Amino acid sequence: MLLTVLAFVGAATLIVLLPGPDTLVVVRSILRGGRRQGTLTALGNLCGLTVWVVAAALGLAAVLEASEVGYAVLRIVGACYLVFLGVQAWRTRGHVEQPVDRGRGLLGTGFRAGVLTNLLNPKVGVFFVTFLPGFVPEGSSVLWVTLLFGSIFIVLTAAYWVLLLGLAGRVTGWMSTPRIRRRLDTATAAVLVAFGVRLATE
Repeated sequence: MLLTVLAFVGAATLIVLLPGPDTLVVVRSILRGGRRQGTLTALGNLCGLTVWVVAAALGLAAVLEASEVGYAVLRIVGACYLVFLGVQAWRTRGHVEQPVDRGRGLLGTGFRAGVLTNLLNPKVGVFFVTFLPGFVPEGSSVLWVTLLFGSIFIVLTAAYWVLLLGLAGRVTGWMSTPRIRRRLDTATAAVLVAFGVRLATE
């Protein structure tokens, strides 16, 4: 069992380090509202991840994978949301958000953005259904082992966010330059839209 856990930790670490929509949304939140907004977005991401882990353990994600209609609906909604974030990033590129603005964003930054970016991506659920069972030892409880590995994945993701947020303070000054902010927002917008289009067309 120990070797299985170590193998899972190694594989999961590589997956966590791969940048995806969640990483882009957290980075954008840091750019828009500083470390506090980035932290809220990361916490939202972890909450969404927890929902998917529990769903996978209980078999709900397996049902989602088997339902072509359910998967297609959630995939399209998630794709639209990513495109929305990308368009929003493009429209507000280079803008330095003031504290009074932080409560006005609909879904672009903060806790809700982290939760929705994760929950509206059905690939997360399918990932857990297809990835976690491969590490469940024969004869073990699928429910509890899946919850264990899912918890490990959440802890690894949380460590990644702590590292990213810890480094954010060092680059805040560099990111605050209007020209750099415009370029970062433009790049973020392009990548988010690309993720959305890819999710919708796959």
